[in-house]
Amino acid sequence: MTINAPDYVRRIAPYQAGKPISELAREYALVESRIVKLASNENPLGMPDSAREAMLAAADDLARYPDSNGFELKAALARRYEVPAEWITLGNGSNDILELAAHALVQPGQAVVYAQHSFAVYALATQAVGARAIVVPARELGHDPDAMLAAITPDTRLVFFANPNNPTGTFVGAEAVARFIAAVPPDVVVVLDEAYNEYLRPELRFESAKWVRQHPNLIVARTFSKAYGLAGLRIGFGLAQAELTDLVNRVRQPFNVNSLAQAAAVAALGDTAFLRRSYEVNLQGLELLQRAFERMGLPYVPSHGNFVLVKVGAAAAVYEKLLRAGVIVRPVGNYGLPEWLRISVGVPQENEAFLAALEKALA
Repeated sequence: MTINAPDYVRRIAPYQAGKPISELAREYALVESRIVKLASNENPLGMPDSAREAMLAAADDLARYPDSNGFELKAALARRYEVPAEWITLGNGSNDILELAAHALVQPGQAVVYAQHSFAVYALATQAVGARAIVVPARELGHDPDAMLAAITPDTRLVFFANPNNPTGTFVGAEAVARFIAAVPPDVVVVLDEAYNEYLRPELRFESAKWVRQHPNLIVARTFSKAYGLAGLRIGFGLAQAELTDLVNRVRQPFNVNSLAQAAAVAALGDTAFLRRSYEVNLQGLELLQRAFERMGLPYVPSHGNFVLVKVGAAAAVYEKLLRAGVIVRPVGNYGLPEWLRISVGVPQENEAFLAALEKALA
């Protein structure tokens, strides 16, 4: 039997997630507790105790459907970002927001613009709606706002802009991003993907929610998966003006964010002590890794996220040696970077274990 499906669906290469610890343990007969996973940009501190307690309390009501509107979480986010609750879309991770935007706004054959070496989901979301990808060459492995602006065509409907960018860790300053958004035609929607925003140094931070008030064609996407430590609960959100939010919600599944995730996110959003500790541990880890790469003579991209991209040469072989040593990192050949590895920042002992294994793998 031949199953009929659109060609653009058959051409999609499924997203490649980081290797799970349990899978590596099975493949190489390793002890799970001794494996170090620095592959998926997760928070090495785990989830905050405040979120765990809120999640356990919410478990008593799991026989009932979640609040599809996410009233309590939207109210907390509205206070945090000073926007109306009607401007908020909840997502099953920020990935969901990216895909919802594509499904709501782009028709088959129309164009979507994004940068070379940017998040793989942009390509997947584009392909899933049968749209045409315009991939703008990177500048020093990061976004080139002027080139992206010039790449917009009359049939472009969506632009993805990651800041900081995954997997390269590059960052575009507030003034350049603001100029870019202001220059995009009003009938083209910009999705500003800020999954790693909380890891920015204080002098680089800016509140993009203010830009949402100025630009009806802007969606700001954020996540609780990184600095807030809730990757396994899959929860993110988008900020946009009411008309755009209404369109995105028309293609959203009714119960796309479960009850446990909503309760944990409300608690995590208010846990400023955990967020501050996450930032500090990440900053210390980044500095340790980058100093070590300098000592080892390895080129790397100075990072503004919770990971760092390092050039090791024969990356596939080095990756395999690290796996056998019980260390999981992320190869990025699928991003057009076959000589590089992306290393998530861990706690100090994880970072040291990785560096020791890396030196042996390169020897």
